[in-house]
Amino acid sequence: MTQSIIYFSKFAVNEQVFYKSKYTYALVNLKPIVPGHVLVVPLRVVPRLKDLTEEESIDYMMTLQRVHKFIEHIYNADSLNIAIQDGPEAGQSVPHLHAHLIPRHRVNNMGDKIYEALNDPANDIEENYIEFNKRKYHQREFNDFVVKPDSDRFPRTDEEMQKEAQWLSQELKAYFKEK
Repeated sequence: MTQSIIYFSKFAVNEQVFYKSKYTYALVNLKPIVPGHVLVVPLRVVPRLKDLTEEESIDYMMTLQRVHKFIEHIYNADSLNIAIQDGPEAGQSVPHLHAHLIPRHRVNNMGDKIYEALNDPANDIEENYIEFNKRKYHQREFNDFVVKPDSDRFPRTDEEMQKEAQWLSQELKAYFKEK
């Protein structure tokens, strides 16, 4: 039996997928901003959330919750950012609905102070972020979960993504077997 091709827009992503339900899948990110940054995507290529059928919507939200619980657990996250850029004017760069799940940790989180820094053009965002964390936690070194600026993010190889997807798939099965 042959496996059907899973598309993220026009890109075949089977090797990046670590979870699949009836109408939805989860895959590792090509350019994650932190470890564990994954995407939840409907199997049917639709550009916007409003384009899902009722049955697809239910499955999409259930998958989002399931993957949310798992990512928070496996990456020891205190919280997650969940973001959907719904349309090109909202910053959607791939015309296929997808939600970003981004693990967040207390130790390196600016919270809402990030908006103050972003709105002040005189601020050096990266330097302010580091100084904020030094004051808040008296740390000089930060772990891998500090959000990297886009200029420091590079596409990963197919092999790197496939390896992560296989690991996440195995861990996800074990996680839900325990539950």
